[in-house]
Amino acid sequence: MIPRYSREKMASIWSPENRFRIWFEIEAHACDAQAELGVIPASAARTIRERGNIPYTAERIARIDEIEAVVKHDVIAFLTELAEHIGEDARFVHQGMTSSDVLDTCLAVQMVQAADILLEDLDALLEALKERAFEHRMTVTVGRSHGIHAEPVTLGLKFAGFYAEFRRARERLLAARQDIGTCAISGAVGTFANIDPFVEAWVADKMGLRVEPLSTQVIPRDRHAYYFAVLGVIASSIERAATEVRHMQRTEVGEAEEAFSKGQKGSSAMPHKRNPVLTENLTGLARMVRAYAFPAMENVALWHERDISHSSVERMIGPDATVTLDFALARLTTVMKNLAVNTKNVERNLNMTGGMVFSQRVLLALTQAGVSREDAYRLVQRNAMEVFENGGTLLERLKGDAEVRAFLDDAALESLFDLNVHTRNVDVIFERVFAE
Repeated sequence: MIPRYSREKMASIWSPENRFRIWFEIEAHACDAQAELGVIPASAARTIRERGNIPYTAERIARIDEIEAVVKHDVIAFLTELAEHIGEDARFVHQGMTSSDVLDTCLAVQMVQAADILLEDLDALLEALKERAFEHRMTVTVGRSHGIHAEPVTLGLKFAGFYAEFRRARERLLAARQDIGTCAISGAVGTFANIDPFVEAWVADKMGLRVEPLSTQVIPRDRHAYYFAVLGVIASSIERAATEVRHMQRTEVGEAEEAFSKGQKGSSAMPHKRNPVLTENLTGLARMVRAYAFPAMENVALWHERDISHSSVERMIGPDATVTLDFALARLTTVMKNLAVNTKNVERNLNMTGGMVFSQRVLLALTQAGVSREDAYRLVQRNAMEVFENGGTLLERLKGDAEVRAFLDDAALESLFDLNVHTRNVDVIFERVFAE
């Protein structure tokens, strides 16, 4: 995790303090369940919780690290340090369990915690996008395909499109949160040979998880792959929105730009520069989050019941993917809230091609008037190319074309250059997007 791209709330989920606290809760809940079954004394379970439930200070963490340097095993180091506080009853801790019971259940808790923050982030972004969508619901702009002027749309539809996409992202993340939230307390190879399934169910309930139907010492990694894949798709949606802003901010376009604060500087060499640095940054961060999905998928295939090839990967991608995406979602929300729209340039660009954005309307009108589609296309394209090469407007060219005038008079042609045609169904689309 790089502090520059980290926010404290998300980063704290992956801190040693939080990890060891979760490990202790898993162990303590397991002891409570074992006491319910009569496997260990009830008094021992109480002692374990009372003496072990103390903050994981820097000193405790340093002690765990010191032990791990000798034993070369993180869970054993944790249990050894815990025993120093509990005393004799520490022999009842970790009864019938294996390290992965603690590690995998803890990771599930952390990934659920991270998902909850990301869901909050998405809610904030959705609110910002909805506000901008309704603000510019009827701000007509030119739509582009292949980067070339196509037909009119509205800026509100652009924002509404992003809203719909991130609402789908929220639904996927909810599903991934549900999928990853499982608990495994099943022993060395998942057969419950030395621990009762009751313990797993007890711990799962206390930790807010579901029981993993079948773990083989580890929770199946397809769950983790799905989770990180969803994060990658969300990152791609962030990049799509960021790319749109970057294109709109280009000097030749100038339809919208990131907020530029007082005292901000865009270039060390050129004082006039106002660069789309936030959305460029988002494009880069999206690449990183997507990159974490691939190793998660490679983690699915482990040897037999388990190997540890997944472990080092998850220690990196768990924190990095969630922390980076959290930062990126918050940054995109800020960009969208503060995005400055230049309506003069929006109108200028819409009219830049002399009405050629209405070419399809003319094409269709000619076919309705009895012209074959092939001939209608030829007539409209011929006049459009004249505008491209020699200037003027498409309407003027069409009025001066005898072949066109044989089917459409001036009034008919003028009626085809009406922007209202392109906005008449905006409310229908908004109803579809925002009805829920």
